[in-house]
Amino acid sequence: MTENIQEGFMAFIADGQEGIGSVREVNNTSIIVYVENAGEFVVPRSAVQDVHSDKVILRPDRLDRRLLIAVGHAHDSEDPDLAG
Repeated sequence: MTENIQEGFMAFIADGQEGIGSVREVNNTSIIVYVENAGEFVVPRSAVQDVHSDKVILRPDRLDRRLLIAVGHAHDSEDPDLAG
């Protein structure tokens, strides 16, 4: 990891994909990630794959099942006609 994780960084399941949420809190053992339409999730530091360019890349194989389900619905309320 090349950067320290900071509040406000975007979280991603894979680099180059759409963001899943934003970091709300950081501590020594975990980060709190807010996912739209689902709320906040505790993510252990062991699930962080990389940090760069104000992005936190997470390891899906180390994420809670509830978070993975929430990620699948993070953008449900967006209007596809407004996407650009």
